[in-house]
Amino acid sequence: MKRAALLGLMAALAMPATVHAFCGFYVAGADDTLVNEATMVVMMREGRRTVLSMQNHYQGPPENFAMVIPVPEVLDEENVKVLPEAVFDRVDKLAAPRLVEYWEQDPCEVVPEPETVRRPMPSAPRGAARSEGGGGLGVTVEAEFVVGEYEIVILSAEDSSGLETWLRLNEYSIPDGAEPVLRPYVEAGMKFFVAKVDVTKVRFQDGQAQLSPLRFHYDTDTFQLPVRLGLLNSEGKQDLLVHILAPNQRYELANYENVTIPTNVDVADEVRERFPEFYAALFDETLSQSPRAVVTEYAWQATNCDPCPGPVLSTADLMTLGADVIPSMANAGAQVGRFGGGPLMTMVLTRLHTRYSEETLTEDLVFRAAPPIVGGREFLDEGGELEHGSRPAGQNNFQGRYAIRHEWEGPIECESPIRGRWGRPPGGQPNPGVRPAQDLAFATRGALELPAVVRSPIPELSIDAATPEPATAETETETVPEQTQSQPAEGGCGTCAANGNPAPAGLFLVALGLLLRRRR
Repeated sequence: MKRAALLGLMAALAMPATVHAFCGFYVAGADDTLVNEATMVVMMREGRRTVLSMQNHYQGPPENFAMVIPVPEVLDEENVKVLPEAVFDRVDKLAAPRLVEYWEQDPCEVVPEPETVRRPMPSAPRGAARSEGGGGLGVTVEAEFVVGEYEIVILSAEDSSGLETWLRLNEYSIPDGAEPVLRPYVEAGMKFFVAKVDVTKVRFQDGQAQLSPLRFHYDTDTFQLPVRLGLLNSEGKQDLLVHILAPNQRYELANYENVTIPTNVDVADEVRERFPEFYAALFDETLSQSPRAVVTEYAWQATNCDPCPGPVLSTADLMTLGADVIPSMANAGAQVGRFGGGPLMTMVLTRLHTRYSEETLTEDLVFRAAPPIVGGREFLDEGGELEHGSRPAGQNNFQGRYAIRHEWEGPIECESPIRGRWGRPPGGQPNPGVRPAQDLAFATRGALELPAVVRSPIPELSIDAATPEPATAETETETVPEQTQSQPAEGGCGTCAANGNPAPAGLFLVALGLLLRRRR
């Protein structure tokens, strides 16, 4: 059986003398600097079908470069397309860790009992032309075509030494030591998707190349992501972020430890201006206690959220990201239009994140289906306390959510005040909305101590609150409190609160690939 594999684009932060947060082959010349600011990968999976969508940004000299991605089969032109860029920002914001602010409501105000909410359960769910271009090196050009600004070549190779030699003879600069890392992919019978970029077709804005996102799909029995190639030029730790969309299904790793990010954590007011820094500290502490783990940061239906840092994914977004080539989803757009529902409404978005080194990343990532979990929803547990962490459930409602709480400062003149009811700011003050934590690879690390800024305990990390946890309303059932009933984000769900100032698109995702620049 062929190993299922895809190798995403490389993301690199290149400095004049050194390269950090890097996964892949760095190939700029001695006097050139290639800066790859952000990469985002979204995968869609059902049955044997995998769809990979990727977005890459770079800054560098105006020469052509190429990315080489191992794939399990020869891809035809119809398997590859370019995508609009905006959809990646929506995916990133929707799944990003979020910061909210709540104000304690007047303890003497008489309000109706909160309505018990019962959330609904989700319904159950080639012939490419061959040409010999290896010059006796055992490399075959299986297909050639152009998609957008990408000139695509599909290669097969009989041995890794021949492939390395072919790439060098064809003026691709690759780092030393590539052959042993390429070898297992060649021995597995994989093909090599080479997407060369013609920069004469690329639009530059403020020195930043605006590359079109690239999408391709294939069929394979296993769901796997090879990442070992990226260790060749690795210096220090690398961030790896993967979003997976699948109908009624969350995913986790089959060959690494899985943990969920601590959530429902109250934080100090100063975190408002340091949220990425706070989250990076929380994430790093989580991995320090589980160094080989992959962290689940989000698992929720893709077409709703609560609270929402931005719009949810629309039917058009899901079709753009691959539902149009998923067998059970291909006609879903028409079904939604006619009946207001359909299988696309069951799509679950999973966000997996790790920060790895050569010591912790010892094998390629293999994904497996995982049962639903909930957490981070401002709900109370059976003891009346704010829930911590994640727990099994009938549907996926898990998110990283962190709250700044403003206690009531007005007079309390009634006999039986009720403390711990949280909602909107008083007196019509503006609501700052929901802030997503993005661009986390650029966040300052090491300058913030978690125990100093948390205001509720984090049991998973054995961290106590710096101050007593605020009182919570007494209730015996899970309820939706006032603060979640904010105005919907434009294009979002009915219980969303939108941030009116969108953050830059994309977390710094370390990618998983082999980025090659073609020498002039």
